[in-house]
Amino acid sequence: MSTRAEAKATVGDISNDGNLNMAQVQTSRKAMVNNTALSSPANASTERPPTDSQDNQNETLKEFKAVAPMYDWSPEIQGIILSSLNYGSFLAPIPIGYVAGIFGAKYLVGVGLFISSVLTLFIPLVTDAGATFLIVLQIVQGIFQVTVNTSQYSIWVKWAPPQERSQLISIAMSGSALGSCIILLVGGLLCQTVGWPYIFYIFGGIGCACSFLWFPLVYDDPANHPFISTGEREYIVCSLAQQDYSSDWSLPIKAMIKSLPLWSILVSYFSEFWLFNIFVAYMPTYINSVLQVNLRDSGILSALPFLFGSICMILGGLLADFLLSRKILRLVTIRKLFTAMGVIFPSVLCVSLPWVSSSLITTMAFLVLFTAISSLSEAGSFVNILDIAPRYVTFLRGLLQVSYHISGAISPTVTGIFLSQDSEFGWRNIFLLSAAINTSGLVFYLIFGQAEVQEWAKEQTITHL
Repeated sequence: MSTRAEAKATVGDISNDGNLNMAQVQTSRKAMVNNTALSSPANASTERPPTDSQDNQNETLKEFKAVAPMYDWSPEIQGIILSSLNYGSFLAPIPIGYVAGIFGAKYLVGVGLFISSVLTLFIPLVTDAGATFLIVLQIVQGIFQVTVNTSQYSIWVKWAPPQERSQLISIAMSGSALGSCIILLVGGLLCQTVGWPYIFYIFGGIGCACSFLWFPLVYDDPANHPFISTGEREYIVCSLAQQDYSSDWSLPIKAMIKSLPLWSILVSYFSEFWLFNIFVAYMPTYINSVLQVNLRDSGILSALPFLFGSICMILGGLLADFLLSRKILRLVTIRKLFTAMGVIFPSVLCVSLPWVSSSLITTMAFLVLFTAISSLSEAGSFVNILDIAPRYVTFLRGLLQVSYHISGAISPTVTGIFLSQDSEFGWRNIFLLSAAINTSGLVFYLIFGQAEVQEWAKEQTITHL
């Protein structure tokens, strides 16, 4: 990590590997599953003639049979498969975050990324053995992806100056949305030409290559980097001089449990990712079944929201740091404002989707706006742990990952159940429930959220368990 620009590019490439893998699975899933074995399209518009779409689906099925196998998985099984990446990740983030805070993130992230990428290469082979084996592999893969998602925050606490924190982390996190966009964009084409297994072969190989670049380019601390300039090293060190991020084997567990600002971040994280996980897992399905779009076009359309989401994520971070550096708004106001914008407008948009499903253009505009606006939360509650407790950021990041994976394990499964039980109003009920959960988490965060370093996170006042 020789420069801050290099830090943005490198970490952005591997950020949130779990979301990228979810995009791989959901892109290929429509090609892997025999749709004729499933129930009728959920909540499909009655105003659109079904003939053309059925012909497109039949033609697509014939193409897939020629290049790759398909599987008769029910909506419930598909929901479990999409959620299984999160099943083994409930407890792993906490010890991983603790270890990363003591030993640093360089080797933990690199090894986690490499093993996760290797497992991606084996997904087609394991899938052929049965859905149970695929679920088990994804559980194991999810544990290693937790290592990547959790450990990297210990780098930011030593590399990101407070006045640039929002933009640096937003740029890095935008790599997840951009990666999902690329996978969705080319996934449909790969499925129809060489077969869905090559999605995993190609992007698993790219992941392995990125892990090899990670080790020589990234260092835990600017003081130890062999290529960074003296001026940049002094700038980073001086900007963080007043911030205590020294590691400690002990943790103020009791104080953390009693901390409402910490709980507000955890609740916000769970509620916002509930809806996000549904869109990541089911967007191609929604576009294909409800809007009656073929797989190739579905992949292209599904990529658009993630493209705009990655752009708005970067712009949101830049705007947040601008407001902070110019002292236009207080830090706590910035965090709550960006979180509120990232929740309220997307919730309204998703609830409105069933009523505009007769129009492809309007629906796609809503989906693009949903992803773009919800990305503003990256400069809100998502980065708030660095404000309240930089000393324990990796451990707290582990707690956030637990919240994320619980949400990611439940929401796609619930969505699959809703769609299988109520084909007419399934999507409407899903969006209403998601908006209610999203809004409830926002209210809790607005009431109890803070942006000052908490007393239990200050060295001189720490009372260990």
